[in-house]
Amino acid sequence: METQRQKKIAGVIQEDIAEILQRSAADGGLKGTLISVTKVSVTTDLSLAKVYISIFPNKNAEEIMEGLTSNPTPVKHELAQRTRHQLRRVPELSFFLDDSLDYIENIEKSLEGDENPIENRDLLDKRKKI
Repeated sequence: METQRQKKIAGVIQEDIAEILQRSAADGGLKGTLISVTKVSVTTDLSLAKVYISIFPNKNAEEIMEGLTSNPTPVKHELAQRTRHQLRRVPELSFFLDDSLDYIENIEKSLEGDENPIENRDLLDKRKKI
């Protein structure tokens, strides 16, 4: 269960990182790419932050995530500059790709198409039973 302090810090980090990534994407020549921070979770000791990022369109997702995971220092530095009056120490940042929108889209496509398990019960047999 997250404490109020963790939630507040996660909210501050989420807002600031979203602005940082959007600006850096526009400056880096990725116009038309939407980068949003879907969730931030902070550990209880406030030393680590998991940042979940959603990228649209998906064709640039791997390239952007590779850049973020290989060198998170510029983002952390910019975040430290923005939150210097709110946080003593900026947590270490770990970036993860949030693919929940793709997962939802695949479910919707399969329900609309021929692979609807509600209408076609034979598809249920394909699942492994434990």
